[in-house]
Amino acid sequence: MQALGSGRIAHRNVCSRPVRAVAFAPFTASGPVRVCRGRAGRVVQTRAAMFDSLSRSMERARKMIGNNDKLTSENIKDPLKEIRRALLEADVSLPVVRRFIKKVEEKALGQKVIDGVSPDTQFVKVVADELVELMGSRGSKDLNQGFPQVILMAGLQGVGKTTACGKLALYLLKQKKSVMMVATDVYRPAAIDQLQKLGKAIDVPVFEMGTGANPVDIARAGVAEARARKVDAVIVDTAGRLQVDADMMGELRNIKAAIRPTDTLLVVDAMTGQEAAGLVKAFNDQVDISGAILTKMDGDARGGAALSVREVSGKPIKFVGVGEKMESLEPFYPERMASRILGMGDVLTLYEKAETMVKKEEAEEQMRRMMANKFDFNDFLAQWKTVNNMGGLQLMKLMPGMNKISEKQLYEAEKQFKAYEAMINAMEDEEKSNPDLLAKSPAKRRRIAQASGRTEGEVAELMAKFTQMRAQMLNMGRMMQLSTAEGQANEKVMRELVESATRRVADGKVRRKREKPAVPEKTAKGFGAVASKK
Repeated sequence: MQALGSGRIAHRNVCSRPVRAVAFAPFTASGPVRVCRGRAGRVVQTRAAMFDSLSRSMERARKMIGNNDKLTSENIKDPLKEIRRALLEADVSLPVVRRFIKKVEEKALGQKVIDGVSPDTQFVKVVADELVELMGSRGSKDLNQGFPQVILMAGLQGVGKTTACGKLALYLLKQKKSVMMVATDVYRPAAIDQLQKLGKAIDVPVFEMGTGANPVDIARAGVAEARARKVDAVIVDTAGRLQVDADMMGELRNIKAAIRPTDTLLVVDAMTGQEAAGLVKAFNDQVDISGAILTKMDGDARGGAALSVREVSGKPIKFVGVGEKMESLEPFYPERMASRILGMGDVLTLYEKAETMVKKEEAEEQMRRMMANKFDFNDFLAQWKTVNNMGGLQLMKLMPGMNKISEKQLYEAEKQFKAYEAMINAMEDEEKSNPDLLAKSPAKRRRIAQASGRTEGEVAELMAKFTQMRAQMLNMGRMMQLSTAEGQANEKVMRELVESATRRVADGKVRRKREKPAVPEKTAKGFGAVASKK
């Protein structure tokens, strides 16, 4: 630890390497669905992804429109009731729901009939636009600029404020900025130590003056140190309280006056639902915040906070915490969230996740192998590990139309893929790179079953699924080279891939699916290969 004047700074700052664009590999798999075992070993699902229930209700509302020629007050009555019920169940405040429904009704009835556009599509478009407006549509997600950027973090105890400081620091590092954190929470003994550990984990310096100093003095000295060291951004962690009180607000106002931050962000727990919106409003009235960070968005919260904060408080959500990892802080995009809620996916977020995890050269090489039908067990394992690092099969929810895949299907698919991983790890190197060897040798399949603790039937099932997957990936590789008009076919292949992972093959049977290639060409032959006619 290096002593600097009256304060101390730990850990040298190193900016992350620039991110390179990649082509996303075509197979994704499950996310954070927790399960437990009840009596008699029965698996019980204990948590569903946020917005799943709301998304299903939106889909039901769309279907209620039916095949009508245009939108009328009569045929949108039931869909609006379904949406109203869904929003209330999502813990959105009643006044917000009433205003939202009224706006949707007014705009839906004002829609002109457009040739080639069905009424249900028009209705979804109106709902999507209003969701974006509800959550904030004016691009307010960006942090205010300054040199340095001074970001003051506030919040109650237990909402993940100090952890959010570390996650935001890592996010700024990835923007090629140098970052420093300042620890002003002198009331909680472990707060300074926690911030130092987070700083060490991401190689970001932490300024602190111990628990005996005044928080205002620490904040002022920390920002001055950041300016002297020409740091691009400084994040000031403040003390939390069990409730909003006069002392807490007074200290926050004093710190804010001393450091004049470019942003004052309130960290709130998404699981508190519409209470989060009220908390943001209370803090804004007292301290004049610039936005909010919603934590625990990966939990079992029903989404009311995300849908209520902007409307109730007038302040935007700038970031959301979507996991426990340091990388799991994302900018909040209202239009992307609306797209997810309506089951239209979020391809941009999916691409950005892939961009940070897969090197461009690796993605291009995998695409070449896929197009040449040379996809083998090594490729399968590499992609499975990449998907796990990106968040698992829950990524499927980011693809258009994939909200139709249930949480149970995703969980079963993930469990099956983990079994496949164990069997592949039991193979010899030559068998991984040449699947033909297993197709020709029952003895090898028996050995793999014994080494992985699985049955011969499960090994046969792996081979059958691998054959099917290789054919689907060949088709998908071709689709990815076509125009975006082929998106529905692409979506269908991805859905079939996950659904197929939950279907079983009879013990001892290995099915091979042979398909004619779309363009006559000479391709690799053998296990699972697609051979062209001569």
